[in-house]
Amino acid sequence: MTTHQRSDHIEPFDPARERGADEEPAARTGRRRDLLAAAAGAVLVATAAGVGWVIQEGDGSLQVHWPPLLASWDPHLGPGTPAAIAVAVAVIAYGPRVAGRLPWRRLLLGCWVSSVAWILSLALIEGWYRGVARRLTTKHEYLRVIDRFDDVGAALRGFTDHIVIGPPGNWPAHVAGHPPGATLTFVGLDRVGLGGGAWAGLWCIVVGGSAAAAVMVALRALTGEHLARRAAPFLVLAPFAVWTGTSADGYFAAVAAWCVALTALAATRTVRFPAAAALGAGALFGFTCYLSYGLTLFVVLPAVVLVLARTLRPAVPFVLGALIAPVAFTLAGFNWWEAYHQLVERYYQGAGGVRPYSYWVWANFACTTLAAGLATVAGLRRAAAAAPGAVRALPSGATTAVQRLALLTLAAVLALLVADLSGMSKAETERIWQPFVVWLMPAAALLPDPGRRGWLAAQAAVALLVNHLLWTGW
Repeated sequence: MTTHQRSDHIEPFDPARERGADEEPAARTGRRRDLLAAAAGAVLVATAAGVGWVIQEGDGSLQVHWPPLLASWDPHLGPGTPAAIAVAVAVIAYGPRVAGRLPWRRLLLGCWVSSVAWILSLALIEGWYRGVARRLTTKHEYLRVIDRFDDVGAALRGFTDHIVIGPPGNWPAHVAGHPPGATLTFVGLDRVGLGGGAWAGLWCIVVGGSAAAAVMVALRALTGEHLARRAAPFLVLAPFAVWTGTSADGYFAAVAAWCVALTALAATRTVRFPAAAALGAGALFGFTCYLSYGLTLFVVLPAVVLVLARTLRPAVPFVLGALIAPVAFTLAGFNWWEAYHQLVERYYQGAGGVRPYSYWVWANFACTTLAAGLATVAGLRRAAAAAPGAVRALPSGATTAVQRLALLTLAAVLALLVADLSGMSKAETERIWQPFVVWLMPAAALLPDPGRRGWLAAQAAVALLVNHLLWTGW
């Protein structure tokens, strides 16, 4: 067991002791560089907007109305406006203090509930029907094909026949663009009496909101309670909540986040049955790969967790768990590899074949900047500064909590770089990359105490402005 691992017994949280052990001097310096990093993020967004506007007005090849976001100009208020502002003010004013004092289990529940409140209030800015009940019923969405899954076995065996545009009965864009695990989730809700757009939307919001708690569980296991508590308000007040409510990608993000959380518990042996946790983590990872093809890249996160914990003990049960979904879907008649190749063809039949790689290969990160917020950009600047020392300390196992947090967040950046360079993520990454972006958010925990409320206000401002000025369609 390494120095940062704990036994099954968790001692009560002591802020003073944790702060002295885990907060490096660099966490209290470099504020000017933080502001410069945030300014660079703002310039990236502005540049992507300006260049994108010229390209879109010139030939329309970006296939978005408000580059770099898939959105339309639509200034408006709605019934969720007062609630969203109230949640933002409460988290900014009281979030850091409450996160530092609340008992751990209550804090996890509080983060989940607060995250759901933030996501739901933002969605309700569009009203109940437009913002929640209708989102997953439009022509591109999963609920359009529920009646075609009366015979689930037959639907799975013939799934790849309807991906490419051309043959009759091709799937809507989101069904064709994902393995059937996503669609089957909504089929399952329908089968248990929770059919329709409202229940589907609430499912994505409530499950998606749990990602904040999952990240905190992983952070506590890997870095200690102090940094997990510092990250909590930023996880709650995430700007990407605009796209969590209601899109299925928020649900995907939560499933993937709990995979990492269980891996961290198993690797640090801070759970009663670490092998069972590893098996569960693997099962969630396997299912994640059947929610979205691109989430196979998510393997980077649990792999980095094992590196940080300096153990391979969870690897075998993890792999066994990861085989459950592939075996089940394959036996049911769905061929993942065949479907993926069909998807690549479908992708280039649509907007993916028109959108210029030369623009989106960098503008995707402008979308990510808006989804993650400027506080996250500043935090990632600190993570990058800590990375060289962290890499040098890895072989000896002498990494500090800050260094482990830095490596975890930068692993998510690495996965995003691979996804970006693949060319299969041109636009809409503010929504599609949520499962990775949620692991960028803890970087904000590295920001010093003075100014934390200002950074939180900046995070909330991005979400409120986007949701009130634009119609995102998600």
